[in-house]
Amino acid sequence: MTKKPPPPDRHLARALALQGLYHWQISGTDETTIEANLVELVLTQEEGSASRPRREADMELCRALLHGVMREHVMLVESLVPALDRPFAELSPIEANLLLMATWELTYCLDTPYRVILNEAIELAKRFGSNEGHRYVNGVLDKVAAALRPEEISAAK
Repeated sequence: MTKKPPPPDRHLARALALQGLYHWQISGTDETTIEANLVELVLTQEEGSASRPRREADMELCRALLHGVMREHVMLVESLVPALDRPFAELSPIEANLLLMATWELTYCLDTPYRVILNEAIELAKRFGSNEGHRYVNGVLDKVAAALRPEEISAAK
């Protein structure tokens, strides 16, 4: 019996997209170069051990997040502004890009439950962001999700 390979890792895809968006925000590098750098990063990733095999990133999701946020940046920021307690430009680059990614997913990935999107953003904020950044991301995304997916949130309660 042949073992079926695990599905592509969506969490890893989001982490890679976050790194790409951070690079874009800090350096202004173009989409093609950033995507090539991410593919290179994935290809040169250290192989997993026998007890913990390397997971393959869902590169389709990674590309969609990367290009979607870059393309829809202005609209995404406008969607976030009502939920923010300060100007978007004053957010840390990590929290800003996590909020953009999650808002893009809440807007365009309607098959992904809002709770999954929020949880993923919070976990990435804990891993890459400031000490309390995950709390800020959670609070903002709760408001954004309520605005973008009111029926789903009502049904969950």
